[in-house]
Amino acid sequence: MALPIQAQAKYWGVAALVLLAALWLIGNVILPFVVGGAIAYFLDPLADRLERTGIGRVWATILISLGMLLLVVALVLAVIPSLVAQLTALVNVAPDLFQQLQAFLTDRFPSLMDETSTARQTLTRLGETIQARGGEFANALVGSALGVINAVVFIVVVPVVSFYMLLDWDRMLARVDAVLPRDHAPVIRRLAREIDDTMSAFVRGQISVCLILGTFYAVALMLAGLQFGMVVGAIAGAITFIPYIGSLVGGALAIGLALFQFWGDWVSIGLVAGIFVLGQFLEGNIITPKLVGDSVGLHPVWLLFALSAFGALFGFLGLLIAVPLAASIGVLVRFGLEQYKTSQLYQGSQAIGPPRPTEMAPAVPPAPPVTVNVTVAGVPDAVATKTAP
Repeated sequence: MALPIQAQAKYWGVAALVLLAALWLIGNVILPFVVGGAIAYFLDPLADRLERTGIGRVWATILISLGMLLLVVALVLAVIPSLVAQLTALVNVAPDLFQQLQAFLTDRFPSLMDETSTARQTLTRLGETIQARGGEFANALVGSALGVINAVVFIVVVPVVSFYMLLDWDRMLARVDAVLPRDHAPVIRRLAREIDDTMSAFVRGQISVCLILGTFYAVALMLAGLQFGMVVGAIAGAITFIPYIGSLVGGALAIGLALFQFWGDWVSIGLVAGIFVLGQFLEGNIITPKLVGDSVGLHPVWLLFALSAFGALFGFLGLLIAVPLAASIGVLVRFGLEQYKTSQLYQGSQAIGPPRPTEMAPAVPPAPPVTVNVTVAGVPDAVATKTAP
């Protein structure tokens, strides 16, 4: 016998509160396990594809783990130090760039940039703020990232958890499916598939798009000779999940830096601008359709809200679980809307339908008149006409 709706809502509500309380209390403890699970989820399609070629799950997991280890070592030894150095240099040179911009505007627009103008005062304060706060922000960002990476527990636990979860991923899903409530198992499976489709589009697909475009922008800008090409490419790639914003912000930053570095060399400036035009074309016509496809994703505004809200509540762990929770909430909201649109509350009287016409007895034609001979006293052979009933 199925539980009443009120009882089910109570139990699921208590489970959600317990989960949120656990995230709040032991978030730092479960952080390596969440990261390991996210890595295993990201790499599971690759392991399945290797299995279809005839490689066993164990060897597929070993090969993927070795490849990821080599990639991490290459990033730590080659990319991250250069990226940090360029970021620090950009923060340090930002005040000089604003001074050059101020001198350029003063030369071109003297009335706009006099001592009492709002534009001059704004640029001066902005440059001072960047110089004062930019270094603190960069140092804090680098220090926190290095603090997480250098944590011994984090370094040891994450690879181990990701390895074993990737190895046993299919069996874990089968175990979870076995304990689903039988009355609701089909609906839960359907919702889980929709959540997985959304996650695949944004966790696997969109992150892959960000990595590909970030690498393209960084390499192309460095080949074009831009001084801070790696930082600009990383920034543009990191915010590519917001439509048009990644290319606009990265393009504006790159072209602004190119104007200071290549002033008068319009070919180089045009080359920098052309890199972002080409990147936007590749993203919209080739990369995103291939990796993300037409699957229903997360709206960028909803994604930014989820990142901000869960990041403020649970810190770095909240940033990791923001996308899965946002995808789950989005799917559940769409499911709730589907149920609402099929309910009598939405359809009103249309849900009941028009009343069925009552079956009427077939009409009986009137009987023809019958002539009856009636003998009336005193009137022989009188004839009366009577209609039969």
